[in-house]
Amino acid sequence: MKQYKLKRPFKGYKKGTAFYLIAQSEFIGVKEFVLRTDDLSNRISVNESEFIKYFIFIKKII
Repeated sequence: MKQYKLKRPFKGYKKGTAFYLIAQSEFIGVKEFVLRTDDLSNRISVNESEFIKYFIFIKKII
C-alpha cells in the first residue's frame, strides 16, 4: 500500500492530509484512483489529472 499527502487543499481536506492509495484502475485510457484518509473513515475517488495535481507520494507501506 502507498501513502500520499495533499500538496494543497482539495475537496474540503487541508494541505498535508495523509491518504492511502486503495485502488487504481484504467478503462479506455482513463485512470481513476481511490484513496482513503489516514484513519480510513473517508474515501475519495479522483481522476489522473487531479491525482497528479494535488497528491504527493510519501512512502510505501508493506
